[in-house]
Amino acid sequence: MQRKYKCLSQQEFTHESCKLVPIRDEDKYTIMQWRNEQIDILRQKEPLTKEKQEKYFEDVVAKLFEQEQPNQLLFSFLENDILIGYGGLVHIDWESRNAEISFITETLRNQADELLSKDFGNYLTILLPMSFDILRFNKVYTTFYDINERHLYKSIIDKFDFVQEAVLKNHIQIGTKLIDVLIYSSFNKN
Repeated sequence: MQRKYKCLSQQEFTHESCKLVPIRDEDKYTIMQWRNEQIDILRQKEPLTKEKQEKYFEDVVAKLFEQEQPNQLLFSFLENDILIGYGGLVHIDWESRNAEISFITETLRNQADELLSKDFGNYLTILLPMSFDILRFNKVYTTFYDINERHLYKSIIDKFDFVQEAVLKNHIQIGTKLIDVLIYSSFNKN
């Protein structure tokens, strides 16, 4: 049984061979693995366990589908019906009509620039119209850590007319270094 978000008039969003569907329970352990493998680029302090992931899906994710205006909309990201990533809109402010974009792909895809570029581009091609045309958000934004391998994200979002709104200097520690956090936004042109 596919979960359904009450705030969305449709539940599947596609572009070519890619598709966003409400986050599937069957994907939780794969997502956990990816998050643990890529912990340095996430806002995650410690590795997830199966128990923590079960509890999160039970206490947080399941409840998103019961709410008219959940604080996040999470999706499984599929290519040819195979899970390749997940993400969604998080920190949703329904009154101001804005949200943060969240996205992560399978670890090997994340490490291959060409695949990451293709995946994130397809993801935004699906997510932005959903955000602006269906949800009628005014703005969506994304944050990046200013580390060399993340500059690929910048080249992708430039193609989608994101604008840099802020630089948080020395904002996060990765390893032993303090890193800047970059915030980019896209605005509803309608």
